[in-house]
Formats: sequence, C-alpha cells, structure tokens
Amino acid sequence: MTAAEIAAVTGGRCQAPRDATVTAPAVVDSRLIETGGLFVALPGEHADGHDFVAAALAGGAALVIAEREVDGPCIVVENGEKALGELAREVLRRLRSTGEITVIGITGSVGKTTTKDLLAQLLEASGPTVAPVASFNNEIGLPLTVLRADERTRYLVLEMGASGPGHLDYLTDIAPPDVAVVLVVGRAHLGGFGGIEAVAAAKAEIVAGRAPGGLAVLNADDARVAAMSVRAPGEVLWFGDGAAAQVRAEDVIVDETGRARFTLRGPDGTAPVTLQLVGEHHILNALAAAAAAIAAGLTVPDVATRLSAARAISPHRMAVTERPDGITVIDDSYNANPDSMRAALKALAVMAGRERRSIAVLGEMLELGEDARVAHDELGRLAVRLNISVLVVVGDGARAIHDGAAHEGSWGEESILVQDVAAAEEFLDRMIAPGDVVLVKSSHGAGLWRLGDYLTATGGTA
Repeated sequence: MTAAEIAAVTGGRCQAPRDATVTAPAVVDSRLIETGGLFVALPGEHADGHDFVAAALAGGAALVIAEREVDGPCIVVENGEKALGELAREVLRRLRSTGEITVIGITGSVGKTTTKDLLAQLLEASGPTVAPVASFNNEIGLPLTVLRADERTRYLVLEMGASGPGHLDYLTDIAPPDVAVVLVVGRAHLGGFGGIEAVAAAKAEIVAGRAPGGLAVLNADDARVAAMSVRAPGEVLWFGDGAAAQVRAEDVIVDETGRARFTLRGPDGTAPVTLQLVGEHHILNALAAAAAAIAAGLTVPDVATRLSAARAISPHRMAVTERPDGITVIDDSYNANPDSMRAALKALAVMAGRERRSIAVLGEMLELGEDARVAHDELGRLAVRLNISVLVVVGDGARAIHDGAAHEGSWGEESILVQDVAAAEEFLDRMIAPGDVVLVKSSHGAGLWRLGDYLTATGGTA
C-alpha cells in the first residue's frame, strides 16, 4: 500500500511522498523492522515508540505512523492503536476480495496459545498460514498478525484475548472469523469482568462477530460455551468428551511421560493420535484445533497425522526439559489461572509417579479480583491431595497457596514460602536433586519465567 492509501484508510495527515510504498509487515518494535516495512510509533508505559523512529528508518522502514510529527516519511494520526486496527481491517478486506483466505479466531480462558500453535501446524501443510507470534492476541497484537498476511496467505489463525467486555467485539470488527472457536469459560481475568457469567458473555462476542456464513466450533463439555450456540444461527461443530461432540477423543491413554494417546473421531471417520505435548489437559486443545482444521476443510486422517507430529512452539508453556543431571523441569510459567494451575499440578503428579520426587514452584495468579485468595488457597489444598512432595510458594501475593497447603495438612518443609524469584533460585539450588520433577508456574507478571529460564539453562545447578 502507498502512503496515500494508508493515510486515506487511517484518516491521517500524509507527511511523506504519496507514492512511498510499504512492502513488508508492520511492527511496533523498531528492532523488528524489515526493509520496506511500516513502523507504528505507539506511546507505552515504559517506552515511547516516537523515540525509536530514527532507529526504525535506519533499519529500513518505508513509512512511519505516528501521533505527532517526526523526522522522516510519516502519517500523523490521532490514535496510533486505532489507526493500526483500521489498517488491518482494510488489508483483510482486500485479501478477502481478491484471494482465497480463511480466517480462524480462537478464544477461551485457557489454552488459546497452545490451540493456536497446534492449529497453525495442522494447516501449514495445506497452504501458506499466518499465526500470531507468542501470544499476540490484543488490540495491538491481532492487527499486527493480520498485517503479516498477503495475497498468498491461505489460512489466517488469530488468537483473540479479552480482559473485559467489548474487547472481542473490537477484535472481530477488525477480523471477523470464518471459523470462531471457543475453548473454555474459566476464572481468568475475573478482576476485569466482575464474575464468571460476564466472562461467558464476553467470550460469546466472537461467535456473534463471525463473518457472514461463518461456522462456530464450540466445546460441548462446557455448559457456558455450549450455550453460545444460540448466538450462532449458522452451523456449529462440537468438540469434547461426550457422544454429542462430533470431534472427540476415544480410548484415551496417558503414559508415564504425561503424553496422551487416543483415537480421534470426526465427521469422516477415525484415526490414531499420539500427542507430543505434556499434560492430559492438552487433549481438549488438540480436539479444538482438530475441529477447527476439519471446519477449514481437512480430513480426519490428515489431522491425526499432523497432530501426532505437532510440538510445543511458544516458550514457557508446559515446556519439558530433561537436564543432563537427571532433573526434569516443566516450565509453564508464561501465564496462570486456576484452571491451568490445576492442570499443571495434575501433569506434575503423573510425570513424577511414585518413583520420583515432585516439586511445584508456584507464584501468584493475577487479575482474579475478589476471588483471588480463595483460588490460591484451593491450589495449596490440591497440591497436598495430589501428594506433591514439595511446594515452593513464591511471593507474598501467592501466600494463600502456602496457607491452603498448611490447612490441608502439609507440615515441615513440605510447603515453604519464599519472598521472591532470587530466594526461590537459592532454595532450589540447595534442595533439588537428580530424579526430581520440578514444575514452575505463575502469571507472567509474577516473574517466575525468569526462574524457568534459570532452571532450564545450561548454568542451572542442583
């Protein structure tokens, strides 16, 4: 697109040669600019993108979108984030009018990124596929993902996150999905919603925001997700455990490594699957990805073959490292909520079994609102009931996990509370030994991803 076209789409003032042309993706980080790319200068909490315009131009940017005049070819807009969304909406409109592109949107309280990663791997063998980097699922990340698509793109996979009502309305207005996938309604980000029913209403926005003739892929096992079918006057494809699900897993076996084997049943038959991902909870993510791929035109045999080869892509998400010293580290520290915490603890118990010592290093779950203390307390109690050998609770915000474990009957050093990540590192260096299985999990903002990096790095010691 030319500068003149982009200015027209965004309502901006063109301070560049009108025929200056963007030929590479848009970025908001000047370090990621490609020759011919578009740099969108956004003000942020810790850094102002306008301070990096010169670096972006030096790196090859053809054009800058900014909220104030800067040196170099730019389009000045009132709101950079809004302009980014408007540009993505127009680019996708053009791609839909001239090409053959299928847009798949995924939302849910847990599992979005894993499902997105699996689905991208299922689709890419059938045609050029664009999917978000890491967890680009908000008002900035989603437009950036859309703007990586071009006329060759066959599948555009979008992760759609919401931390309050109306967020998915905004995202689906930019990119209405041809296939709208809803995984689970859980207790993530309750502080921004005010209650579980409000979470369900917000997640349902993706179903209402589908493209004309679009299809909904819904979890038949979650009553709140199933109820969204009333907002889907078109076709619904169900996935889940029960017989009502058209896409389901049968004859499930979870081995001692925590990986699941099952028979995938779909509308056109069955085929065997062996997941590479660790944790029984990933079966649901795999079924959701399979259902979305089937909705996009793939067959059950192809889906099963590709699912069995799919691997974990995004970092800090049930990433298993077998260290040379015999210690197994499960790094699931990217994010956390009550549902994903429970799933990770159960996976730890399965992997450790009766022969190995299980160590759960847990930090705070953020954005839970008034339910925070109870939710943390419940996790401490669950750790005791799962017979986790050692519980290490990091930070005062997670103290209720330690309290819950104590109330459930842990004693001595079965559960300890440490002040921060540095203290956790020091404690684990003294305590862990060959044969141990160590889980690290918290919300990203609690910072335990640094501990995950430490434990999995070559320099990690025992």
